[in-house]
Amino acid sequence: MAESTNGAQQDARPTGRMTLERVNTPPAQTWNYLRANDITLTVPVHSRKGDVYFALPRLFEGVECGMGQAVTTWAESQAKDAHYVEVKAGEKRDEPIVAQEDTGVMVRAGAEATIVICTPAGAPTQDTTAALVRIIAERESRVHVLEFVCGGSEQRLDSVGIIAAEDARIDVRQFFLGAGTTAAGLAVALDGNRARLELTCRYLGREQDILDINHVVRQRGRNTRCDVRESGVLDGHAKKSLRATIDLVHGSSGSEGAELENVLILSDDVTNKTMPVILCDEDDVAGNHGASIGSVGPEQIQYLRDRGLSVQEAEELYVRALFDEALICAPTPQSRAAVLARATDVLGSEVANDLVEGLGLGDAEEV
Repeated sequence: MAESTNGAQQDARPTGRMTLERVNTPPAQTWNYLRANDITLTVPVHSRKGDVYFALPRLFEGVECGMGQAVTTWAESQAKDAHYVEVKAGEKRDEPIVAQEDTGVMVRAGAEATIVICTPAGAPTQDTTAALVRIIAERESRVHVLEFVCGGSEQRLDSVGIIAAEDARIDVRQFFLGAGTTAAGLAVALDGNRARLELTCRYLGREQDILDINHVVRQRGRNTRCDVRESGVLDGHAKKSLRATIDLVHGSSGSEGAELENVLILSDDVTNKTMPVILCDEDDVAGNHGASIGSVGPEQIQYLRDRGLSVQEAEELYVRALFDEALICAPTPQSRAAVLARATDVLGSEVANDLVEGLGLGDAEEV
């Protein structure tokens, strides 16, 4: 495993702000009348004059990222440095790779690696934080991506791009649990024959939260497979847009793609936009997508009431389940601390302690 980085020579100086337009744009734009095809973000700009910056190998320039080129260009210009990690052919790396502001990971043939993307826990709330992560998975490699957005800034941008070669296996688990504005995009190119993707996305929106998520899967190889599952809970005045596109490109014969989202609505004041799309330019393929949107059924509420739970406590169980799963999946102290800090904010310290004890992680203060 090789890692390369070169620190900046001086601190960045804030010089103003800029607007990123048409961010998280799907490959095929529809629903124009709903204005749901993109999001516009205002981000800070810092001067890097005089800094010595290490750039990723040019090979990573060909990796499509989910939030689009505008975010890639901005993130590269604002990162203090780039971080390059290479996992050697046939190596199984047990220690997770923690992604930084601008990270490129090369997973060589037959290798296996886990990559963690996480917002910082315990740091003072910042205006905007971002992560730009690009991954190249060579043939027969195994890549596990774990993404945790749990607050720590008023605005969070996560843009991820993955290229999968022949017989590569990609497993992505996303947990968007943070407050404020979360804009996240993931683009996966299944370029090699028999490449596979399993994507699970869990999210929580409450109070005045804004969630904007873009998933793009391009299936170019023959006999590729992708399985995309998204689910979340919306409460308060939260606003959520999710764009999920499966693109069955010409030449991808024998490929199959499936996408399904389940949304639980706990308030009449939420705004939910779900935009699933299947693009197809090949005959011998199969594509499916769907969405289920609703509230907790009266039968379920009554069942839980009969067991001594109030309506609020019953609804809280669904939120608690999100944090429970996130803690189970969190592989590093930083990711566990971030999830626990957010669980404490949302559910209270007593419930957060119960989550930790239930998973056998020890005392909450030690996590």
